[in-house]
Amino acid sequence: MIALCYGTRPQVIKASVLRPALARHGQVLAVDTGQHYDHALNALLYEQLEAAPPDLFLEVGSGSHAEQTALVLTRSEAVLREARPRMVVVIGDTNSTLGVALAAAKLRTPVAHVEAGLRVRDALMAEELNRRAVDAMAALLCTPSSAATRRMQAEHPDARVIQTGDVARDVL
Repeated sequence: MIALCYGTRPQVIKASVLRPALARHGQVLAVDTGQHYDHALNALLYEQLEAAPPDLFLEVGSGSHAEQTALVLTRSEAVLREARPRMVVVIGDTNSTLGVALAAAKLRTPVAHVEAGLRVRDALMAEELNRRAVDAMAALLCTPSSAATRRMQAEHPDARVIQTGDVARDVL
């Protein structure tokens, strides 16, 4: 089984195409952390995309970066401990991405990071901290561009890096 974990509106959109693609390789457990949780940012989007709802909804909700990440970490750890997926797929640079990746890494479950290698010039920006930490933990770095691929090969020479393309662009 592969666990596909996400929690924000843009990630729901990307998961809507990743989930069926991953399902061609085995059972997928779709976990929405609930980082974006109100009807307009979550349930309505599933309806508009005609996407299957998640198998689990963790109801993390709002909070500071630390509070939100901690809730994602503890709630996703419980799910991953019980489900025992062979791989956990995370998307992007959110608190959900970091929390789930950290839970998986602590459980010694391989992490695949979709949109790996993206960078901005502000190394202390919350999303940038999340990106760099997840890239460091991931066993598989799925990059959206040749620049991101080169960056990951330089930053993580021993990691498995695959240029998969831009999921958001593919959805559009």
